[in-house]
Amino acid sequence: MINEDRHQLNERFCVAFKMLEDRGLIVKNDRNGKGIGDVAERLLNNRSYGHIVRAFLSPDNERVISYTQAMTFCREYGINESWMLYGDGNPFGTDLKKYSGAQSTEQRNNILFTSVEAFAGSALSLDSFTQEKGSLFSIPGLEGSSMVAFPVSGNSMEPIILNGDMVVCREVSNIQEIRDNDIYAVKNNGTVWIKYVQRIFNPRGQVSRLKLISANHLEHDPFIEDVNQYTRIYKVVRKISEL
Repeated sequence: MINEDRHQLNERFCVAFKMLEDRGLIVKNDRNGKGIGDVAERLLNNRSYGHIVRAFLSPDNERVISYTQAMTFCREYGINESWMLYGDGNPFGTDLKKYSGAQSTEQRNNILFTSVEAFAGSALSLDSFTQEKGSLFSIPGLEGSSMVAFPVSGNSMEPIILNGDMVVCREVSNIQEIRDNDIYAVKNNGTVWIKYVQRIFNPRGQVSRLKLISANHLEHDPFIEDVNQYTRIYKVVRKISEL
């Protein structure tokens, strides 16, 4: 079930989209760089996903934009991220989210930390991500939901991510959102890997497998992992290293 905050996020996306149309920056049927396909290319990394953008815009469709997609939309079209994510300020302003002493702990502590180590190239129990084994915290500038943090063991991502570093990840709601050669935590069949990821498509144009590539390629060879209904993808959005 999609939370109300995601529906509100999608409503703000629709408002911003209409404003960009009014400014002539988006023209739905345009074939010269401003059409729906071009929006899909910038937002979803594939211009053939125009139907997904149209689904976001349709009040009768249950599909809604994700936080990751919304932040990409902000970067690509100069939308105020604070407004897009929280409704603060205005769509094209630079207003920062104001702190309120009455803000609840649930709103501020939005990152789930698990004390169970995630190995960059080794196994991790699926139960490691349950809230009972973790605690919530926050980092300035990292807002939104579906975020998890854990310490890394192993050298497969050196020198980018070192043994003992902590990574903060945001769950990717749709595997089609993955951008090739970005770093993700891939949870599949009871195992978690932190790797550079490349998508592999089946003949129908669907992502069926992932190529997982280590930064330390001299010691760790790339490998292919099949995608199934239990696969979960987390985009690595922050690395925290010891001083």
